[in-house]
Amino acid sequence: MICQTNNLKIVEAILDKADRGEDLSETEALTLLQQKNPQAIARIKQTADSLRQKQVGDTVTYVINRNINFTNICEQHCSFCAFRRDVDQEGAFWLNSEQILLKTAEAVQKNATEICMQGGLNPQAKLNGTSLDYYLHLVATIKQQFPQLHLHAFSPQEIEFIAREDGISYEEVILALQKTGVDSMPGTAAEILDDAVRKIICPEKINTATWLEIISTAHRLGMPTTSTMLSGHIETPAQQIAHLAKLRSLQKTAIQNNYPAKITEFIILPFVGQEAPKPLRHRVGRDQPSLSDTLHLTAVARIFLGNWISNHQPSWVKLNLSGATEALTWGCNDIGGTLMEEHITTMAGAQGGTSMSVETLQQAVNSLNRPYQQRTTLYEYIQLN
Repeated sequence: MICQTNNLKIVEAILDKADRGEDLSETEALTLLQQKNPQAIARIKQTADSLRQKQVGDTVTYVINRNINFTNICEQHCSFCAFRRDVDQEGAFWLNSEQILLKTAEAVQKNATEICMQGGLNPQAKLNGTSLDYYLHLVATIKQQFPQLHLHAFSPQEIEFIAREDGISYEEVILALQKTGVDSMPGTAAEILDDAVRKIICPEKINTATWLEIISTAHRLGMPTTSTMLSGHIETPAQQIAHLAKLRSLQKTAIQNNYPAKITEFIILPFVGQEAPKPLRHRVGRDQPSLSDTLHLTAVARIFLGNWISNHQPSWVKLNLSGATEALTWGCNDIGGTLMEEHITTMAGAQGGTSMSVETLQQAVNSLNRPYQQRTTLYEYIQLN
């Protein structure tokens, strides 16, 4: 009992520090994340919710958007991915311009303000002999006909792929995409920013330093990014906190150097293993995410990152809408987007669905007696007529 009482005192001291608006150390954040006592976890949740209210208020935001995964043909073989296919494999797809425009037009008819576009790394995807020209063609296909849409496109992994295929710099790739119409970059492909973990779950992907370099380059060039974490597989709590620390450092660099762009949001993406390749699935020993573990991590992420990255979003695709709604009481302030279609996580066996209506998202927020507000990709409020 004495040990438990002392431990709660340590937790309270750490949470008091956070309440004062001070940044926690990695050691302090790890102490919070390693708590098993329900009383301690309840206090962590309470602090995260309180900090959310102080940092961004009570309004829950959402975005009307559409995912377009233009191909699942990919040169890499990540051990958590059930999405990728070889070019001649059953289920492989590669959308043409007409198909992309049709999906975009459907999104516009549903009042979408954002298209999120990502795809596999297809070495055959070239135009005029270059990968960059192919990607620029994808961008122009959408932006020439729908210039009002915000195009949130191409992860750091895709930037590296284009640069490697064409023998050019990351800066050249980002500037060309930006000039043609890419408005922001998804902070995906981060998985866990720890190279020991990456060598197991995604050995062909870019390493931690390259991911950080590309995101920071985007900020310096005026392209906002998001940030993510793939959690709940083989990583340790210490590796989770180290990941958060790298994101916080990245954001500090952007702000302290007065870069014209920064990280707009943080999203936890809990591992879904139902259809993942067997070695990792068996190693993790769980097909669906642990909601309790994800909520605990969500709260610690708010406490650790909130002074620097104020917008936190759960994944209703991975957690189901009920789990994502619960996350709004553990430090999140955004319920995400309508998506309209989702393939990558759904093909892994996620049960949250592939599309969400605006009304359904609003009802979820109403269930918490919190106000809701439509936003842009960059978290500006959209006033409805």
